[in-house]
Amino acid sequence: MVSSNNKQRAAAAAAELITDGMILGLGTGTTASYLVQILGERVRQGLRIQGVPTSEATRQLAIAEGVPLTTLEEQPVLDLCLDGADEVDPDLNLIKGGGGALLREKIVASAARQRIIMVDVSKCVDCLGAFPLAVEVIPFGWEVTRRQLEQFGGVPTLRQREGKPFVTDQGHYIIDCALSQIEDAPKLNHQLNQLPGVVENGLFVDMTDRLIIGSPDGITEKHKN
Repeated sequence: MVSSNNKQRAAAAAAELITDGMILGLGTGTTASYLVQILGERVRQGLRIQGVPTSEATRQLAIAEGVPLTTLEEQPVLDLCLDGADEVDPDLNLIKGGGGALLREKIVASAARQRIIMVDVSKCVDCLGAFPLAVEVIPFGWEVTRRQLEQFGGVPTLRQREGKPFVTDQGHYIIDCALSQIEDAPKLNHQLNQLPGVVENGLFVDMTDRLIIGSPDGITEKHKN
């Protein structure tokens, strides 16, 4: 069971890694929101940082909290990227995209010197796949793309909100793939991105340098080998 307290613990531990003058990638989702709130308090106490938000939702929260923002055009190299995940396996591969911001999240993560992932202990799994894998596609011909995704198993489903297709901040659709189990995340990541119409997918392979896990017992950390 997911606990907001565990997410808050993880976010608080990640915030301790942030020092004055850093340029940060700010993730999307509940745990990332806790981090932005913590940063807002520290900024009000005098911390000097700038953040690059991975979604419109994070941007709005950062503005509300008084966290100064910048862009990748102005700051193409980030000190840290801090984000959550929907699932993480023992090799620190991730499934992300439950919040629909996977494309921006992956771009921002790729620009960072160090990628820090903050999760509730329930997000740690032996094998990725129980959480549906988000695949971001262009709207044109999305049904053709959805049919092509069927080759990987499961039932690819167009994500909807209030009876209409969910639209990402970049104007794309998301197709959620219920795969149950992903045996080879690097291989599937490559295969998905070869399909015409696919912009990006929610597999984050070899993009985690430090994992911070919040649990009722406290904080556990894992590092990339």
